[in-house]
Amino acid sequence: MAVIVPTRRVERRLAREGHSVILGVDEVGVACSSGPVVACALAMPLNRRLIKGVRDSKTLSAQQREKLAVAIRRQAVVVGLGAASVAEIDRLNIYHATVLAMRRAVVRAGAHDFVIVDGRRIRGFEEEVGPYRAIIDGDALCYVIACASIVAKVTRDRLMARLAARYPGYGWEHNAGYSTPHHRRQLEELGITPHHRHSFITVKRVEFGSQLSFDDAVAVPAAGPPRPAPRVAVASPVAPTDEPRLSPAPAAS
Repeated sequence: MAVIVPTRRVERRLAREGHSVILGVDEVGVACSSGPVVACALAMPLNRRLIKGVRDSKTLSAQQREKLAVAIRRQAVVVGLGAASVAEIDRLNIYHATVLAMRRAVVRAGAHDFVIVDGRRIRGFEEEVGPYRAIIDGDALCYVIACASIVAKVTRDRLMARLAARYPGYGWEHNAGYSTPHHRRQLEELGITPHHRHSFITVKRVEFGSQLSFDDAVAVPAAGPPRPAPRVAVASPVAPTDEPRLSPAPAAS
């Protein structure tokens, strides 16, 4: 399959319309069963050459992303990172938590003229961030969104690697919190951590058992010993300075 190389076609069209600071926004971690969802909003200069190798972060190796993220940050006009925590994901649902992370990233990026986001249009997003355009597969087609996707992915992968040091055994340093077969097995073996998303089915099956049908939920339990509570994992001791932090900016009112 041919590699799709993103272009500046959209950014140049917006520049001709008078926009100067054009943010590309992308998120990562939506489908994971653990860890926050992280978004990046950044603007790249239009008078510089495209950074060779930039494309959708999902098509790059970890080593390629790390190298490109350094070059992107060095050249970027502005960079903003935002996150929504596991607690916010469970409270709001993953869709609204993702939008919240993107809004926070845009706020952190600062003043801008226009926003381009990966995916479909978001209800009410324009009232929060100003004029914007949504592009399906934008991380593959649009250069500034591809840059944002790489920085977001590298940022979240580093965070999950640090969490893996506190909660060893789940393979977060390799799977970044996605529900791989190994991660699911270890979740059943080691238990649920505070960084697992209780609203996701993979975690629910460990917490409540694999039978989540309505009949099982309302059935009267048979006489016998009480069912043991699900195991809860305990973090390994770590110095306070090692605590992974990605403090989100206040949500726009």
